[in-house]
Amino acid sequence: MSLETINANFLDLNPEDLLLDLGSGEGRHTISFGLSQKITAVGLDLSHTDLKTATERLSDFEDLSTTESPRVCFTQGSGNQLPFKDQQFDKVVCSEVLEHIHDYQAFLQEIKRVIRPGGVFAVSVPAAFPEWVCWKLSDAYHAMEGGHIRIFSASTLHRNIEQLGFKRYRSHKAHALHVPYWWLKCLLWRADPQHPVVTTYHRFLVWDLMKKPWISRTLDRILNPILGKSIVMYYVATALNRPSQSD
Repeated sequence: MSLETINANFLDLNPEDLLLDLGSGEGRHTISFGLSQKITAVGLDLSHTDLKTATERLSDFEDLSTTESPRVCFTQGSGNQLPFKDQQFDKVVCSEVLEHIHDYQAFLQEIKRVIRPGGVFAVSVPAAFPEWVCWKLSDAYHAMEGGHIRIFSASTLHRNIEQLGFKRYRSHKAHALHVPYWWLKCLLWRADPQHPVVTTYHRFLVWDLMKKPWISRTLDRILNPILGKSIVMYYVATALNRPSQSD
């Protein structure tokens, strides 16, 4: 099982690529892609706290954060109005963000603007069924500040993206082993958010992430198509994605 939801192997990354991680949070995708793929990656997020954590994590990797020519950096900003030029990025990723955003289509429009024709856009959102169960088990799961405001239909999101001039070439689900953790957490939220069952399962997930035993990785791959926590879709920006006077 991987910490990353979006699979770098499906992004066709090249050393000269400039990648935007929109809604980068604490930097898991930004740092991982910059470290393993030798690309230049920019993480953008609205949260000062998350960006501070991401920057602290980045400081552990000297080759990524040299002041002369940093290959990974973070900046604060909103996806509704990205502080970047038209067609600036070769790759854009947006993982587990759109479910928090009221006007998510404004984010998609901005992604359309900043990605070059032929560039790759990857997006992930919570898969509908596991998310629906979480909502049924606990109002607190989605009613808290900054929580999820919608359950996405993958087909609806796909149509929204396709209408902007993107063509999907791959999709998959991810993190099936995370689903029981969230169901247990939602079930026990009111009684005890730190219930021993929940904390024990969380320790298992951390252990699995660090050790990567073959048995759990195999189980995750088998369960993902049925019970993946996230749906991940990959697109190429077509020639229709060029800025125009009517955009």
